[in-house]
Amino acid sequence: MRRDDDLSTWLSEIPAERRLPINAKGGLSTSCAGLVQQFLNDNFSRKLSLAEMAAVCELSPYHFARGFSKTFGVSPHQYVLTLRLDLAEKLLADSRMSITDIADLSGFSSQSHLTTMMKKYRNATPQQVRARQVRSRGSE
Repeated sequence: MRRDDDLSTWLSEIPAERRLPINAKGGLSTSCAGLVQQFLNDNFSRKLSLAEMAAVCELSPYHFARGFSKTFGVSPHQYVLTLRLDLAEKLLADSRMSITDIADLSGFSSQSHLTTMMKKYRNATPQQVRARQVRSRGSE
């Protein structure tokens, strides 16, 4: 899978319990939340700055970060990290791809970075996730 492939297909397959809720009370406007969410869904696999995300809503980085956290319940960084980890898990199902390639396609700086983040937030290494998915496919 290349970076410019249709990532919305991958994103639509994220389990409901992993999707981040939108709670716009006291945060970003509904239109701004939609714009930034679409921007992040389209660009999460590349390096993003807070200023670039804030520019989507025409806000300062400070006000954007506060509003984003109120709206989505997590920081912009955590939101992007969740998108990257979800994509990496999907790509790990394809055992032909190396973990290094998956890390690159998902927006991580290295295989080590992917492994560290996956272990911290998903309690499993990429190899363990891959093995789990292979076992679940074999039992179907």
